[in-house]
Amino acid sequence: MRRIGGLLLVAAFAAAPARAEEFSTPTLTALRIDWRAALDQLRAELSPYATVAADFVFSGRHGLPAYDPRRTPALVRLNAITGRFFPGIAYSAVPALLPVDTAALLGADPDPTPDSAALPAAQGGFQSAMFDAGPAGYDAVFTLDSNAGVDLPARIFARPVEVQITGSKLIYDISDPPGGKGEPVKALATQYPDLRRFIREGYVRYAFSRFGAAYVVSIQCLDSVPRQRRLACREAAPVAEHFLRTLHVAGGQPQRPLRDLPATPAERPLALSDDFTYWPSGEIIPGSGFRKQDGRPDSTVYAQIRFPIEKTPAYARSQSYTPRAEDGGTGPFSYPWRDNFCESRSFGVGQCALGYGHQGQDIRPGSCLPDQPDCDVKQQGVVAVRDGVVIRSAKQQAVTLQVNTEREHIRFRYMHMNPARLDEDGVLSGRRLAEGERFGVVSNYLDFPNGTTRHLHFDVQVFTPDGWLWVNPYTTLVASYEQLIGGRGRDLTPAPATPAVARAGPDEPLP
Repeated sequence: MRRIGGLLLVAAFAAAPARAEEFSTPTLTALRIDWRAALDQLRAELSPYATVAADFVFSGRHGLPAYDPRRTPALVRLNAITGRFFPGIAYSAVPALLPVDTAALLGADPDPTPDSAALPAAQGGFQSAMFDAGPAGYDAVFTLDSNAGVDLPARIFARPVEVQITGSKLIYDISDPPGGKGEPVKALATQYPDLRRFIREGYVRYAFSRFGAAYVVSIQCLDSVPRQRRLACREAAPVAEHFLRTLHVAGGQPQRPLRDLPATPAERPLALSDDFTYWPSGEIIPGSGFRKQDGRPDSTVYAQIRFPIEKTPAYARSQSYTPRAEDGGTGPFSYPWRDNFCESRSFGVGQCALGYGHQGQDIRPGSCLPDQPDCDVKQQGVVAVRDGVVIRSAKQQAVTLQVNTEREHIRFRYMHMNPARLDEDGVLSGRRLAEGERFGVVSNYLDFPNGTTRHLHFDVQVFTPDGWLWVNPYTTLVASYEQLIGGRGRDLTPAPATPAVARAGPDEPLP
């Protein structure tokens, strides 16, 4: 309080109530798929092989719902063939473009199986490593060995190159200022008129639309000098463009149309937790952002998930920065939680200021206290946050869990578990995990054992017109933790400053 000229000025800071963050679900756009255009392309691809084309019927029964398989017998026949190599391809809600020339394959082998001698030539040298299809579309991973006999520029990178492709009818509407950019690829302009090539968040990407669906082909790479153990983007680009040239309609089937999904309030417990507190999203440790930039608030709960660590308590907090006491610093095994999505790292993150950040959230499991003699700090379990399929090659450090439903097309990534242990346990591409299923333990692996502190790095990617992009998982984790402990946390959002209020002094009237 201060008195100026007889007026008492009262600054009410602490008295103003803190504004709690409102959590909401994401907004998604559902694309409309032109299956007639896909059938036209399939017919054109089969036309050079008259004997093969005669086995496909393009005129189905009318008067049936558009998603009834009897309307598209050619696709039913195609799925029966390619489903031998890509199980579940008929569940793809968008035409599955894959590096498989089905017409040439059937011309060489009328009854092909996965061990057909004609298959390698029909796949352009690519080998399938993972395939998953569902109501949102499909995702696939292929590898190309340097000894595949494909005429491509020589490269220094020694290992097989992994190529990912996604076709989706669900698009997440996120704020994305860097999005929509890229350069055309003249050599592929006839085949893909709207093709864009660009490097984003550690991948060289090729985005295009076809049949009303959104497709993105991507290869993880470094925009740097080629090395034997690190794939440079200049070496990855010719592989991606060869992949694009080999794409053909390989399957899929019309399904019930999806609706756009507007944002709605996220589901949270009504009861308050006795002790769980958290700083709001975007409130990173002061000075910890890239070039001292602030964090980026994002109160979106991108999915209703099971919290990724098996048991409570757990603590979302930085592993690289320690806040000062005046900035709300506490011990490593205590609340409140704090966002660290936009902490300074060399990783590309379009959602953070200047385009660099952490990509995810670090989480410490609860420590083993003296009164817990049976607690083993090395056996604190990591569980699947949803039913989904694993994307992970042998020896890789990251485990990605993908979910493909009528309402979402989303990925969750776990890091710092021991790769050798994951290999032994069969946590590899194609494995299905059930929500809550334990598949690893919190560890400290980063290129080698003891390479980091013991914690779990957890992040979220959603599918956009630029492909899979990292979004802030912090609010999603807060909501999932609240569900696990059965109580809503207390938001420590700083109270807004209230303007000074003028009051009359004891001997003066108000003006």
